[in-house]
Amino acid sequence: MELSGKSYLITGASRGIGRAIAEALAAAGSKVALTARSEGALSELASTIQADGGTALALPADAGDADAMANVLRKTVSEFDGLDGLINNAGMINPIARIETANAADWAKIFNINLLSPMALTRMALPHLRASRGALINISSGAAHRPLEGWSAYCATKAALWMATQALHLEEGAHIDVYGASPGTVDTGMQVQIRASGINPISRIPREDLAPPALPAAGVAWLLSARPEDLRGQDVNVRDDAFLKRAGIQQ
Repeated sequence: MELSGKSYLITGASRGIGRAIAEALAAAGSKVALTARSEGALSELASTIQADGGTALALPADAGDADAMANVLRKTVSEFDGLDGLINNAGMINPIARIETANAADWAKIFNINLLSPMALTRMALPHLRASRGALINISSGAAHRPLEGWSAYCATKAALWMATQALHLEEGAHIDVYGASPGTVDTGMQVQIRASGINPISRIPREDLAPPALPAAGVAWLLSARPEDLRGQDVNVRDDAFLKRAGIQQ
């Protein structure tokens, strides 16, 4: 599927993987709506994309605010005359803590951002995605499939998001293409928090061994372009060597 002229809404787009996805899609000719809390970073990214001849819309909002996200969706659909894809990328890692010391309010916050918010936005976006025979990608994690010390909250939210992704594919797969995408360990601001915690082996991965955000972003862009039937409803490891070769990202 040609990405040129298609419209995509990307949450958590101000930095890291979300920013890299926006850049990759814009470089392929897509129209991108960018949302995150950081107004300055979003405006800078939108200006950079526009200066390179692309189309970008900066829509600052808190992903945890359902009303604000409904407004983001309305503006995106109005400006782009529809929606071809949603990338639920916004997420958080804290609390990094053992269950004994974790705060219940922090658990509630991470579940709101990592699970309830993307599901609320998905529900609102479904009529537009059905109309365009569009695609939806939830940014997943290896943490959805294995427990890690100190990451009980994060692992639980990602496992729940993965189950919701499968359920969405079951319910909507005849109308939209649904994928999970696990980026692996990537050099982002979240990894700074992880390394600072010193908890579990992930925090001890040398920074030079972390992937650049552009690598998983290229995998996400390929999923949106190729829309592979055999990967629909799957949690795709977009860092896997076989996947990268299939997508033509690496030899």
